[in-house]
Amino acid sequence: MTYHSKEKPAVYVPRKGCRFCIDKDLKIDYKDVKGLQKFISGYGRIESRKRTGNCIKHQRKIALAVKRARIIALLPFVNR
Repeated sequence: MTYHSKEKPAVYVPRKGCRFCIDKDLKIDYKDVKGLQKFISGYGRIESRKRTGNCIKHQRKIALAVKRARIIALLPFVNR
């Protein structure tokens, strides 16, 4: 005997555009701690592209900037 579950239909959610591709004046810099904290979770992890809406090119630059800021102690490795 098979039971069919009542699945909800798929809902279309429009993707957020990359804020760095939209606004060319925004720069990614490891010294901009306030700007980088937007891309870090409450636990100190780098947020994924899916959550931030960044393109792959800018997500890589953000990850590199966060890692550099951690090494020179501008950002913590772990938030507690």
